[in-house]
Amino acid sequence: MKFIAATYGTEGDTRPLAALCRALIDAGHEAVLLADGSTLASVSALGVPSVALAGDIKGVLQPTHAISGVVAARPGFSSTASALARIANTNAESWLRDIVTEGRGCDAIIVSGLAAFVGLSAAEHLGVKAIGAGFIPITPTATFASPFLPPNRLPSFANRASHHFVNGMLWRAFRKKTNAARAAVCGLPPRHELWTDHPMLYGVSPSLLTGSGHQPNDWPENAYACGQWAVAPPHWTAPKSLTDFLQAGEAPIYIGFGSMTGFDSQKLLNDVIKATDGHRALFYPGWSGVDTTKLPANFLAIDETPHDWLFPRTSLVVHHGGSGTTHSAARAGVPSVVVPFAADQFFWAERLRQAGVAAEALSWKQMDAKRLAARMAFAKTDEVVQRARTLGHAMRAETGLLNAVARIEAMMRG
Repeated sequence: MKFIAATYGTEGDTRPLAALCRALIDAGHEAVLLADGSTLASVSALGVPSVALAGDIKGVLQPTHAISGVVAARPGFSSTASALARIANTNAESWLRDIVTEGRGCDAIIVSGLAAFVGLSAAEHLGVKAIGAGFIPITPTATFASPFLPPNRLPSFANRASHHFVNGMLWRAFRKKTNAARAAVCGLPPRHELWTDHPMLYGVSPSLLTGSGHQPNDWPENAYACGQWAVAPPHWTAPKSLTDFLQAGEAPIYIGFGSMTGFDSQKLLNDVIKATDGHRALFYPGWSGVDTTKLPANFLAIDETPHDWLFPRTSLVVHHGGSGTTHSAARAGVPSVVVPFAADQFFWAERLRQAGVAAEALSWKQMDAKRLAARMAFAKTDEVVQRARTLGHAMRAETGLLNAVARIEAMMRG
């Protein structure tokens, strides 16, 4: 079978979908991934065919651009949704045209991220199956509130309603431009209601999601938490500087904030240096643009490194709470300190706190060396370290990619 996968977002959106495409190819299928051009290096490293979609999310998220400023200044749901919708709405017609072009002759389109609505429209136009893929659990449930809302602000009886509210708000932010693209590219009638009937596969861990090892028991049959989707690049080799550093002493702290931008990165780094108090640390600058030339001797600046390889060799992971990094840290069996910036990062920070493998989240706006050091100290206690090992063992048994491929194949047979 031939699958087209379409997403748009940061590295955290592209990498797991690339892993799914690799797993489909290894199972004997064809797969092509469409995503932002700045995120395609990880796709190429896995040997997955790819096509760059219009746009430049890395550029848009740089501190000098308006969208980065909006999210950094007001990291709540409304501002984040508006900023993301602006990216998607600008490119909706171009994305839909590319997905339709690449999708001719395919058996199904896997849709994800900011490209989900145009991807669903492409599948409708081509008359093929649409399969949703996600890394943020947006299927309504009473188990937890919408991941796009601040944790623990709503009474539990409002959890399910919060999902419907947020999903509806997101659709309204995208609807006008999606319908204009549907008409211009496919001649399709306007869509008034949000899609809800297509299969939805989540590359997230049921162990982390609910703490029970099972997905929410009130999810419908078309929603399934597979476990994390991650695979190491087959030809990646650790640089000598990194292996030498790892062998030179105790397991280091990892510090990295992925694709996050728009904050005072130098102040954040200064606080991190003070908080580590001379302990060995690896620092990944990501998209922050921070100057790493003046790091102290106990720090090593590193380039992009596969988390599955690196995190088990660390003692603690300090990160922004993105779905992928959160899962990789927990799966490695090491504690976390989470410094969330926006969107669903606060949700994943709360999942780690409830699992007992991290202290309460520390918003980047409130971060200082003292607060960060206190959370690091909590994460290094024997009880937390043991809970992290137990959670990691459970997550490593979940075989997320095998589960996803089996589900997709069963859908296509049905």
